[in-house]
Formats: sequence, C-alpha cells, structure tokens
Amino acid sequence: MKISAAVAMWMCGAFALLCLGVALHGFLSLDGVTDPADREASLGYIGFWTFLGTIAIVFGVLSWMIKQGRFGPVE
Repeated sequence: MKISAAVAMWMCGAFALLCLGVALHGFLSLDGVTDPADREASLGYIGFWTFLGTIAIVFGVLSWMIKQGRFGPVE
C-alpha cells in the first residue's frame, strides 16, 4: 500500500494534534495531582506525548517538503 506525501502530511498533522492535545490536557490537569510520585509519573507521560507530537510534526514537515519537490523532482 502506497501513501502519497500529501496524505502522509495530513495524517501527521492529525496525529500531532492528538498527541499535543493529550500533552496539553496533562499540563492543565497537573495542579490537581498532589502525590509526588503520581506527579513525577504524570510529567513522564506528558513528556512522552510531547515527544510523539514533535516527531509527528517533523515527519509532517518532511512530507510537505517531499510534496513540494524540495528533495528532488516530483515524479
């Protein structure tokens, strides 16, 4: 199955929004966590979702660059 660069770009954008939304929700609900161990675990999960969102953004930008033909001629 082949996925075009345009479809990959939009899928990466949707996945990045999902991941960063989960991370934002974690950041906003962090002040409700009172146990220090749970707070550290929550920060770890927030960091993981932020990392996934960042990777999705990077691959989305790369897909956009491929779609524009910046890495060579578009066939």
